[in-house]
Amino acid sequence: MLVANKDILGLSTTGLDRAGGGLTAREIAQQPGVWPQIDELVTANRATLDAFLAPLLARVDLRIVLTGAGTSAFLGECLAPAMLGQGWRAEAVPTTDIVSGPQHFLQADVPTLLVSFARSGSSPESLAAIDLADQLVKNIHHLVITCNADGELYRMAQARTNAYAILLPDATHDRGFAMTTSFTSMLLATALTFGLMPPGAAAVPSATGASLHATALPLLQSLVAQQFKRVVYLGSNELCGLAREAALKLLELTDGRVVALFDSPLGFRHGPKTIVDNQTLVVVFLSNDPQARRYDLDLLRELRNDGRAGRVLALSGQAVAASGPDCVVLEGAESACDLALALPYILFCQSFALLQSLAQGLRPDTPSVSGTVNRVVRGVTIYPLAGAQHVSRD
Repeated sequence: MLVANKDILGLSTTGLDRAGGGLTAREIAQQPGVWPQIDELVTANRATLDAFLAPLLARVDLRIVLTGAGTSAFLGECLAPAMLGQGWRAEAVPTTDIVSGPQHFLQADVPTLLVSFARSGSSPESLAAIDLADQLVKNIHHLVITCNADGELYRMAQARTNAYAILLPDATHDRGFAMTTSFTSMLLATALTFGLMPPGAAAVPSATGASLHATALPLLQSLVAQQFKRVVYLGSNELCGLAREAALKLLELTDGRVVALFDSPLGFRHGPKTIVDNQTLVVVFLSNDPQARRYDLDLLRELRNDGRAGRVLALSGQAVAASGPDCVVLEGAESACDLALALPYILFCQSFALLQSLAQGLRPDTPSVSGTVNRVVRGVTIYPLAGAQHVSRD
C-alpha cells in the first residue's frame, strides 16, 4: 500500500524519486494507513494464535525471548517492559548475542518461546538463532513475526508443529534501506498478539500519526536547518528501546554523519549528559505512565534550564505545562499506552532522519556511500557450536 503520487513532507514524490528517497519517503508516510490493517490481521487470526500461544503463556515457568538483529532487536527492547508488566518472564536478546554466545543466553531446562522479528526473514543470524535454540533448549517453541512471504524464517515456521508465523502485509516489507513500516508494524502486531494493546487500539496512533505527519513539516524543517552535529533521544521503559531505534534511523540515513545516541532520562545524568553542547538536539519521549512521566518532565526542565543544548524537543501524548513551541503534543493520545505512543513518536523521528539525509546530499533509499552497509546484512560467517549436542525433547 505505498503512498501514491503526492507531496510527502513538502517534497513531490517525483523529486524524491530523483533524489533517491522515494521508497523511504513513501514507506514512512504510509504507516498510519497500514496500522489498522495490522489490527484487522491479528483479530482475524485470533483463534489460531490463541490455540498456539495460550497453552504456552499459561506455564508459569515459560521464558519469552524476543530476538532480532539491529532494528528488529530493538523491537524486543520496546516490548519486554510491557510484557514484564503483565507478569511474563520476557527478555530482549539480540540474535547477534545468541549466535556469538548461545550457552550464555539459552537455557536448556527452561521452556522457551523464541519470538523472532524479521523484515526479510533471511538474515544469517536470525536463521542461526533458530537452529541454536533447537539444539540447546529442550522445550522450545517459535513465534515468527515477519514481513516477507519468501523469507526463510517464514518457510521454516510453516513446516513445524512447534512454530507459528504471523505474516504481515506486503506493504510492510520495506524496499528502502531503513526499516520503517516494518518496525512499527511488527511492534503493533506483537503488542496486539500478546494483549498489550486491545483490539482496535491502532485507531488512536493511526489518527495521531496522520495528523502529526500533516502538521510537523515546519518544525522538522527548522530542526534540519540548525544542522545539529549530535542528536540524543531519551525515553523511559518501552520508550527507551524506541529511543535506540530513533538514534539508529538517524545514523543509518545520514551515513553516520550525524552522531546519534540514546538513553533513559534518569540514566542520561550518569555521564552521557556530558555530550550536550550548543550543536546538540535532545529529543525527550514523554511517557504517559504517571511514574515515569514525572522523571521525564524533571529532566526536560533540567535540560532547558541548563541552557547548554542547541535545542530540547519533547514529544508528548498529554499537555505539558509551559511547554513552548518545542513540545509536540499528540491530539487524542492522553490515555494511550506507551506502546501506542511509540508509533507516532517514531514516525516523527523517521521523518526527521529522512530530511536530514536529503540535506546531507545523500540518497535515503541507499544511504551508505561506501556500500559497506547493506539492507540485508552480508559477510556474516556462521560457525558451528563446538562440542554441542542436541538436547532430548520434553
